[in-house]
Amino acid sequence: MKRDLQKVRNIGISAHIDSGKTTLTERVLFYTQRIHAIHEVRGKDGVGATMDSMELEKERGITIQSAATYCNWKDYDVNIIDTPGHVDFTIEVERALRVLDGAVLILCSVGGVQSQSITVNRQMTRYRVPRIAFINKCDRTGANPKRVTDQLRDKLELNAVMLQLPIGLESDLEGAVDLVTMKAVYFDGEQGENIRIEEIPDNLRAEADEKREELLDAVSMFSDELMEAMLEEQTPTEEMINEAIRRGTLSLEFTPVLIGSAYKNKGVQLLLDAVRDFLPCPTEVENTALDLDKDEEERTVTNDPEDPLIALAFKLEEGRYGQLTYVRTYQGVIRKGATIVNTRTGKKVKVGRLVRMHADQMEDIEEAGSGDIIALFGIDCASGDTFCADNINMSMSSMHVPAPVISLAINPVDNKAQSNMSKALNRFSKEDPTFKTFVDHETNETIISGMGELHLDVYIERMKREYNAEVEVGAPRVAYRETISHRADFDYTHKKQTGGSGQFGRVGGYMEPLEDEEYEFVDDIVGGVIPREYISSCDKGFQKSMAKGTLTGSPITGVRVVINDGNSHNVDSSDVAFQLASVGAFKEGYAKAKPVIHEPIMKVAVEGPSEFQGAIMGSINQRRGVIVGTFEEGNYTVVEAEVPLSEMFGYSTVLRSLTQGKAEFTMEFSTYKQVPKSVAEELIKAYEEEKKN
Repeated sequence: MKRDLQKVRNIGISAHIDSGKTTLTERVLFYTQRIHAIHEVRGKDGVGATMDSMELEKERGITIQSAATYCNWKDYDVNIIDTPGHVDFTIEVERALRVLDGAVLILCSVGGVQSQSITVNRQMTRYRVPRIAFINKCDRTGANPKRVTDQLRDKLELNAVMLQLPIGLESDLEGAVDLVTMKAVYFDGEQGENIRIEEIPDNLRAEADEKREELLDAVSMFSDELMEAMLEEQTPTEEMINEAIRRGTLSLEFTPVLIGSAYKNKGVQLLLDAVRDFLPCPTEVENTALDLDKDEEERTVTNDPEDPLIALAFKLEEGRYGQLTYVRTYQGVIRKGATIVNTRTGKKVKVGRLVRMHADQMEDIEEAGSGDIIALFGIDCASGDTFCADNINMSMSSMHVPAPVISLAINPVDNKAQSNMSKALNRFSKEDPTFKTFVDHETNETIISGMGELHLDVYIERMKREYNAEVEVGAPRVAYRETISHRADFDYTHKKQTGGSGQFGRVGGYMEPLEDEEYEFVDDIVGGVIPREYISSCDKGFQKSMAKGTLTGSPITGVRVVINDGNSHNVDSSDVAFQLASVGAFKEGYAKAKPVIHEPIMKVAVEGPSEFQGAIMGSINQRRGVIVGTFEEGNYTVVEAEVPLSEMFGYSTVLRSLTQGKAEFTMEFSTYKQVPKSVAEELIKAYEEEKKN
């Protein structure tokens, strides 16, 4: 069966926390008849939203894992991924955007462009994902979609133009004026399923005419035909306008803005029409793969089902029947029973069961064509692996994985918990590239690292629930770094003579601070004073030294090491001798290069009622925070600041008590900065104490 790829849409739904992503997805599933009853995120009926299938998600009312589903709207196949809004689960958004062709950016009509909206927009831009903006919650007190559209222009620098005007706002929201068809659209029936189209109300006619002119001006840039019609003062057709909007959206130079209220069942069907009309099909997005047989030469992926298979595993999940691997196919066809090759490991695997996912439900299928998002069972792979037909060797370019910034020590309470804990950690680190785990050999504790307190909290809770692994949790640790602040020379000779052949190696050169990179090794050896075969040994020795600094035992970054002198012995020199000489040389240079400690600085945004602005700013100042800006939005204030991560532990409790539970904050990693002298002294002292014990 050959599918018409023009009628396929792969879309993601992304936004700031609590903008209504999951609520919107629930409505989409209802109107496309995938579900027959609507459940709410914090459902009183005890069912919870379809897409939040994890117990923890239902309890906390947040989305933790992106969920995939598939539906059909007016003869179009739509694959949807509902992503989390919390910055701690940023990898879920990254990997969803990596495989999607288009996205819906949801904004709250009261909150507008919030800190996480900025992050999500940046991720969409990184993967060149065309987007539609949907201003949700127009039924809330203080709703102002025009202000939010202005923020899209100012804060996100998008060419955002409204395609609709609200008919009434807040509790009076009745429907929307469609500026393309110039009709008023109402959503009748208990769940807004009956669409009624009327003439535009008289009181909105003048505003609608004005806004339509703005829209036509903006989109005529993308269509000569539309431009000509306007110059000749003809009335442009709906097809012309839609075609121009589509072109602008696909070129990333235009962002259509729609309005509605998912909770009140208004505007969702028009959003689905916009997904169909303005977002790309798989063939309109250029994806590249690297040809591993030709020195990673870039090739454009064809999307042709006749070509050999290329598919990307973008997400793993432990299902009831073993590992479930979510796959996006880019070209070729994947069939049940076929043999495919994992290009990272070179292993051949047989496709046993092929399913189309609907949150945690699934339907078996026989084959999937290019542009599909499906899932495979029982295939051993890691997130980001590429699968190919056995006659080609391609790899899709990988996704951006941010480094973890916070660690916790965890200890199992007994032997049973120990074995369950290792099973859980093994699975979580395979599923989530931002979740890392290792054993600290000095303290023998298991350390887990992630993107924030909530991120690690969720994994500890899942360990208890899903694996029955009771663990005790140590105090959070910050991922400090050490670096050098001055240039320093070194000249070190490693000499060891113990019966038989000895060890000899001399390494000379200098180290200097390096901006924006972790480590660079420069070989300036002339005249073969260090033989060529030992140059890589020197590099290995220096890299080994970077693992642990002398001030706090943290990893060292930002160092360029240059070797320009040395000596060898024709009998006693060896790989090991030069590695050890380099370790000694690094220590000698590091001590002279005035090492300093760097700490992660977080970008923090606190939102709360204006009456608490003073208290919020005071709480940030107490935490060594630097306030970057404050914004008044109605009777709400947003305070943006940069605060060291080490000062943010337990902040949610403090903020709640300061603001009677009315303020909330989000934070994400921003940069590394040098710690103040007093803090550095405390950290060094604590490390010395730890070494003694």
